[in-house]
Amino acid sequence: MHAISRRGFLAALTAGSIAAASQGRTTPVPMLHVTDLFRPHGDPDDHWDLACVYALAHQGRVELKAVMTDYPPAARRSDPDVLGVAQMNYLTGQTAPVMVGSPRPMQSRNDAQPDATPLEDGGIRALLRLLRESPRPLVINVLGSCCDVAIAGRREPKLFAKKCAAIYLNAGTGTPDKAKAARLEYNVNLNPAGYAAMFDLPCPIYWMPCFEEMPAKGQGSRDVMEFGTFYRFLQGDILPALSPRMKNFFAWMYKHGRTGKIAEPPGCDWLRYLLGPNDDALLARQGALYRNMWCTGGFLHAAGLTAARDGRIIPLAGSGDEAVFTFEPIRVRCSDSGVTEWTKAASAKDRFIFRVLDPEKYAAAMTAAMKSLLATLP
Repeated sequence: MHAISRRGFLAALTAGSIAAASQGRTTPVPMLHVTDLFRPHGDPDDHWDLACVYALAHQGRVELKAVMTDYPPAARRSDPDVLGVAQMNYLTGQTAPVMVGSPRPMQSRNDAQPDATPLEDGGIRALLRLLRESPRPLVINVLGSCCDVAIAGRREPKLFAKKCAAIYLNAGTGTPDKAKAARLEYNVNLNPAGYAAMFDLPCPIYWMPCFEEMPAKGQGSRDVMEFGTFYRFLQGDILPALSPRMKNFFAWMYKHGRTGKIAEPPGCDWLRYLLGPNDDALLARQGALYRNMWCTGGFLHAAGLTAARDGRIIPLAGSGDEAVFTFEPIRVRCSDSGVTEWTKAASAKDRFIFRVLDPEKYAAAMTAAMKSLLATLP
């Protein structure tokens, strides 16, 4: 462990997964999935992301250690969607537990919250215990607020240096223009201090800005850009290809969310609904809607895979010019208020930024890759 860099370890871990796959077996990558997964949903992309991670676990490429949900913001009338996780555990035979994050945002990038009560920081202590007890370093996905992972890293930086193989940070904007970066993206706004603290952690950060730049209020549209993960897909291009039970997973989520426009509270029929008949009318309504997505590329990359420009999922090792996205080494700093500045740096060892290599093909490629990934779920 002491003779290899953190980046080198992750590369070895990825290379080992690919080599094993070529021999008909896989070495799954240990993963913690940190997400703002709520019911009623805040944004359905979180359930699509959850399904992608479970698909990789079902294929044996990921060892899903746990799902950690954000504590719901005060303005949101939602709870962590433990039932959605239960549905995916049941379908795939996984046993990932659910942890809930802290209700307290960080007050500064150095705020380790030493005065937190056991009820407030139980999820953070469970995260640290998971790192300590894991035989191999974990990959951590961060899809919502950065607060919980940042607090854990501030409390035990040496543990993160030793046991965190990489963090895939889905937040912020990728513009190198400081003035444009001052328009904060949603996940950053949840806790700017926590976002800033992420860039202080002593482990590799694979930064996945949600957009290259946020349009000014009332101006412009959100398009695919070089340094942003955003893409859109028509749900009808994927939903019909899914198994009947996966169709029910999404239908049950939509039934209880604002997108479904049904004013009834979440029910307790999570298993009966999952195994019941499909609601074809609901699925057809949702199939006609576009969905915004951001995080897909990081899940593939963490599992030693990538998406080709034609949408095929291919091994990351040796993908070369076929890949539709990559991660480039950078130097980056983040102000206490969540404003980033970065420059390319070929010699950088532990900070990387997501880059779209073919903006014209990116959305279609990621849609096709997600379709083939989710079609493997039972």
